[in-house]
Amino acid sequence: MTWLMDLIREYGFGIVFLNVLIEQLGAPIPAYPVLVVTGALEGGSLTRMLMLVGVAVVAALIADVAWYHAGKSYGHAVLGQVCRISLSPDACIRQTESVYGRWGPKSLIVAKFIPGFASIASALAGTVGTPLAVFILFDAVGALIWVGSAVFLGSLFSSTVQDLLDVLAALGQWGLVLLGIAFIVFLARKWWQRKRVLRSLKMPRMSVHELAGLHTQGVRPTVIDVRDLSQFERSHIPGARAWKVESRQGELPHQTLLPQDAHPHGLVIYCDCPHEISAARIAKQLQRAGFTNVRPLVGGLQAWQSAGFDVEVAAAGAPDARAENATSPSEGPLIS
Repeated sequence: MTWLMDLIREYGFGIVFLNVLIEQLGAPIPAYPVLVVTGALEGGSLTRMLMLVGVAVVAALIADVAWYHAGKSYGHAVLGQVCRISLSPDACIRQTESVYGRWGPKSLIVAKFIPGFASIASALAGTVGTPLAVFILFDAVGALIWVGSAVFLGSLFSSTVQDLLDVLAALGQWGLVLLGIAFIVFLARKWWQRKRVLRSLKMPRMSVHELAGLHTQGVRPTVIDVRDLSQFERSHIPGARAWKVESRQGELPHQTLLPQDAHPHGLVIYCDCPHEISAARIAKQLQRAGFTNVRPLVGGLQAWQSAGFDVEVAAAGAPDARAENATSPSEGPLIS
């Protein structure tokens, strides 16, 4: 274990750079503890601490700018891939879009403190066209706060961290084994949380071809788009309505659907998330509210477009989708 401590002391800046870069690119390798430990080791020199902060911030910016350009070039396809590999599927696209839509680039200041949010927010910034200079400004401030807090905590509790390192060094190889076990437990816990969430959302789903077939037969189930309103206005499945989220997390919106008999052909819920996770959550809420014929749409809008089906775009001057009162002859209105 002593050799590992010597390695950190000798190549701490390089280790921090790689660790932060890899984590911000999406790998489940936490960098915050390494920043705390390295901050404790460098706590005796202000110059070294500032250099450490600078190296870590640069690494974070490199990864975030890469995600920004990926989002700008490939749009929601990138967001879907980030969400698919994330160990935190609850931090999916809809939630990220909701936060970013509300706070804009300012949300990047706290993005790195929210598991699963940073990479998706960086890609989303590129997708929605946030100016690069604005993105870098707020992202740099967020990275500085995130890195600075870890380095400050390390320097503040340097004696405690050093005592812990001494204990691990005294344990020799067993200390390294303990660190390995802790990392494995961390990954296993995240994996189990992911599996538990996905298992809890298992339910019958509808394919895009089934939905298109119903439309061809003149059967019009009520289609609900649970993505962010800005994304709904950009494009949506013909006849779909926006799901306005205004309540606290875990509750139904105060603008709710009419009773089940107003939807004789059922409800179809879609999002743009892997595993239809956001749509399935809303579907589960509707089931608990008494709706029985409700199904998420497999693959969401991306699958609908990939199958070659048309989408609608909110026309200029059309009623604001935020009012959620657009109706069609075969569907009942939404009410407050």
